[in-house]
Amino acid sequence: MKERHEHAVYVISVFAELAGVHPQTLRNYERSGLLSPQRTRGGSRRFSEADLAALRRIQDLTNEGVNLEGVKRIMRLEAEVDALKEELTASASKVRSSVAETHRQYRRDLVPVQNTIALFMDAARRRREGN
Repeated sequence: MKERHEHAVYVISVFAELAGVHPQTLRNYERSGLLSPQRTRGGSRRFSEADLAALRRIQDLTNEGVNLEGVKRIMRLEAEVDALKEELTASASKVRSSVAETHRQYRRDLVPVQNTIALFMDAARRRREGN
């Protein structure tokens, strides 16, 4: 699904119509670094569903009164948060796996602590009685 989401298929005129913006607006967003459409060998822009999602986010933020530089910073931070969440999820998975492996390596022939104390007390009592 992700591959399809990032597959660039829309030419600028179709993409602008889908998004309800003028093609020049898209060019401005590209110049300011907010959108990064793929390019054909001939240099034509091709937009994807991911670009459409980014454009929707840009529109939401600008409608809330955020200027383009603010939008750029917010989107950069959101991407960083997403990357950190993925990293955290991967780390948590590694930790769970490591803990599970540690548990699998425990020796099953070890005596539980509560039984060990009783054995120790019995041995101490026998030594006292034997002396």
